Amino acid sequence: MSSPWAAAVFAAAAVLSLGASAVLVVRLERLCARLGLSEALLGLVAALAADTPEVTSAVTALARGQRDIGTGVILGSNVFNLAALIGLGAVVAGGITLHRRVVIFEGTVALWIAALAIAAVTGLITPAAALALALAVLAPYVYVSAVHPSGRSALPLPRRLRSWLAGAVAEEEQELADAIHTGKGGPRDAAVAVLALAVVVAASAAMEGTASTLGTRWAVPGVITGAIVLAAVTSLPNAVAAVFLARRGRAAATLSEAFNSNTLNVLAGLLIPAVIIASPGLGGALRTAVWYGVLTTATIALALAGRGINRRSGTLIIAAYLVFAITVIVKALPPGA
Repeated sequence: MSSPWAAAVFAAAAVLSLGASAVLVVRLERLCARLGLSEALLGLVAALAADTPEVTSAVTALARGQRDIGTGVILGSNVFNLAALIGLGAVVAGGITLHRRVVIFEGTVALWIAALAIAAVTGLITPAAALALALAVLAPYVYVSAVHPSGRSALPLPRRLRSWLAGAVAEEEQELADAIHTGKGGPRDAAVAVLALAVVVAASAAMEGTASTLGTRWAVPGVITGAIVLAAVTSLPNAVAAVFLARRGRAAATLSEAFNSNTLNVLAGLLIPAVIIASPGLGGALRTAVWYGVLTTATIALALAGRGINRRSGTLIIAAYLVFAITVIVKALPPGA
């Protein structure tokens, strides 16, 4: 395949993948609304659907033994999400006011998953151990999110903790309410969702394949192809949605969406494939993983200190991403390139 043809296939696959993932998100939200799921759980489902392009690209790369690209897509997407969803959302909206309990509730899970990603990539723990530890925290988080508001007062927890969690989830749902399409779906939505999922998977696999081909042909290191190029392209649906919400004054939902997306990325695109297919290698992924952890920590700290993310904080998050991208590129390129 010639370079111009491969580039054309990459562009077409990217458009198909991103367009189909947007359709998939909306249809799954409608189907979940039909099932009566809570808005917090709906947010998780929407994040998972939006993550399909990067997860598919990462799994495809890992299955082909391209570990730098596979780990780079997931971890690079997570760094990009923080900048594009939270940072850019705050800049566009002029600031994002956030509930303190939501930041702590979401941030605790986000930090735990980021730490496990770093530990798995560095080899401090095995991917299987990282997956088990991730599920140990994620399972209760999903359970609490799934409980209907009327049942949260009966959670088998100490009274103060039960009250705090119920308040945190209620505040999260308040932020998500305007960001989720809650019309109830039907059989047609299910059929469209299946078709959209098939298109996303096929197009994302083609996108990863052509990007890898072009990267090899043009001597681009795998970490740049994965952590910068594919990571940004596959995360565009989330970025566009964040800007859209911010322009409508509904940017508060972007923190939950960003953290949920990053958590599910690590679980579905890194840890599970690493257990089934292959362990993630170090390479340039270590630097990307550390940046992911540092920027997650910084975002939470800024949100807690300022009761949200103001325009200045958002600009700092975006600037940090640009530094990350430049650092990855400079370190990956051979001397004299």
